[in-house]
Amino acid sequence: MAKVGDSIMAENANWTFGGHVADTFDDHVSKSVPHYDVGHDLVVKISDYFLTSGSLCYDLGCSTGTLLRALAERNRGKDVQFIGVDAEEGMVEHARRKLQGFNNATIIKSDVMDVEFKTAEMIVAYYMFQFVRPKHRQSLFNQIYEKLSWGGGFLLFEKVRACDARFQDMMTGLYTDYKLDQEYSPDEIVGKSRSLKGVMEPFSTQGNLDLLRRAGFVDIMTVFKYVCFEGFLAIK
Repeated sequence: MAKVGDSIMAENANWTFGGHVADTFDDHVSKSVPHYDVGHDLVVKISDYFLTSGSLCYDLGCSTGTLLRALAERNRGKDVQFIGVDAEEGMVEHARRKLQGFNNATIIKSDVMDVEFKTAEMIVAYYMFQFVRPKHRQSLFNQIYEKLSWGGGFLLFEKVRACDARFQDMMTGLYTDYKLDQEYSPDEIVGKSRSLKGVMEPFSTQGNLDLLRRAGFVDIMTVFKYVCFEGFLAIK
């Protein structure tokens, strides 16, 4: 086991969101992913264009429910239903506590591959697909496209790989500098990187665009970009 920061321990090639990770997850992810909160704010504001009375919104891989709560608060005056999905019991418990008082929000404990989607106006996958096995991703993209209403929006935020080796070296170096600036130790950075081997598999920008287009999306725009982190908005 190695320290990866914020009181989290992880094994080589065996990162997990289970156990006690949920207890410090919000702090850890906000320091690990550049402009994590800015991306949340962007998703919430984009929801204005898709969520009206009678709408349904999914947050896939909702973790502790922080983004889902922000979406529910933003749309409090509308008759909108929110469904958060996460596979980890600890995350689900945190999310359910966080969403107490929102009768229009439901948290489901499930692997995203097992979700029986209802027709939705907006679906969010916020740094989630990078943890879905590559062999399953196209199938899930296809389901998302199929279950979106015409004119509905799919928000996909992902860590992305660069388009060639030179750029990848630069992105890796810049991201390492970022984590050092967050006061993670070199050992914690290496420990986290080793724990994610075979668990997190980012695609390139083009790889994500290809998945979206094969699913049927035509209207796609990058709405956020910072080094190796990117947010896409795809409209059906």
